[in-house]
Amino acid sequence: MNSRERVLGLFKKEKIDRVPCFSGMGNITEAGINKLGYKFAGIHLDAKQMAETAATTFKLYGYECGVMPVDLCVEAEAMGCQINVYPHAEGILYPTIKEKLIHNEAEMDTITLPANMGELGRVPMMREAIKLLKADIGKDVAIGSYVLGPFTLAGQIMELNDLLKLSFKKADKVAKLLDLMADAIIIVAKEFEKAGVDYITVREMGATSDVLSPRVFKNLIAPPLKKVISQISVPSVLHVCGKTNDIVTTMVETGPTAISVEQKNDVAETRKKLGDDALIFGNMDAYNVLVSGSEELVRSTVRKCIDDGVNAVWPGCDIWPSVPPANMLAMMDETNKYGGKK
Repeated sequence: MNSRERVLGLFKKEKIDRVPCFSGMGNITEAGINKLGYKFAGIHLDAKQMAETAATTFKLYGYECGVMPVDLCVEAEAMGCQINVYPHAEGILYPTIKEKLIHNEAEMDTITLPANMGELGRVPMMREAIKLLKADIGKDVAIGSYVLGPFTLAGQIMELNDLLKLSFKKADKVAKLLDLMADAIIIVAKEFEKAGVDYITVREMGATSDVLSPRVFKNLIAPPLKKVISQISVPSVLHVCGKTNDIVTTMVETGPTAISVEQKNDVAETRKKLGDDALIFGNMDAYNVLVSGSEELVRSTVRKCIDDGVNAVWPGCDIWPSVPPANMLAMMDETNKYGGKK
């Protein structure tokens, strides 16, 4: 059973030979970038560079997927936001949004989606990159992509602090905006599906339960998430950052194939709450363990993730590109050794 068969079999809830180790979020590494002679800034604007770089994480370490895009600005840019990709930067600088679309509460009611949003910004480039990546390693691993969740996207096109305040003061107004964000996300997700992705992660990072109550998540955040997920035809993964134990039931109710949780989630408790049938991916600490930790800490964390009941060892966020190659190899080796025992 190769990695592609293992991951796709997992999504279908078929019997597989071991727990896989993969992701639905960013995982390019400096080692991969340097091997190709590219600069981090360049890959955001070139489909070939992006695809080749994304493929290196599998080729160098056996990581069981290929995932693009690399940054979080694709949807906002297609909607009309100006972004800065820092084209002359030498180090690791992710693209950021230079100009918001919504500057005040009144403008929330005036925002509309471009009629041809699927052809704007870097969406066409992403389609090309996905096709190139699939042609390169698609027989060996599943090809994934991600979109933002409606609340997270809203926090890209307007100030997040304003959005959070209005979520409590004027929930109806925010709900209307989130419904429109869901429509935007569906457009982009459909373009990624056309390009051939095998699964899509919906990253609702901004709606962390660290700042929004379970009640707000259920009443305000879940409905547009459910709208998005219902329109994704490939396997879907819903990721929410933070202490998600109190909202995992609601996360599952939005309809994804699997949920993704990070290190703040008590996976053993989540497993008890959701039962054996739920697909739970997590909860490797992507920075403090995988990037900053020792090889033994990486290995012990892999074992704990599996013991606690994850169906896939899955970093809880983007892997920072400076991750030591030895730690990536340790994560894969330990998953391969230990993942078949459960």
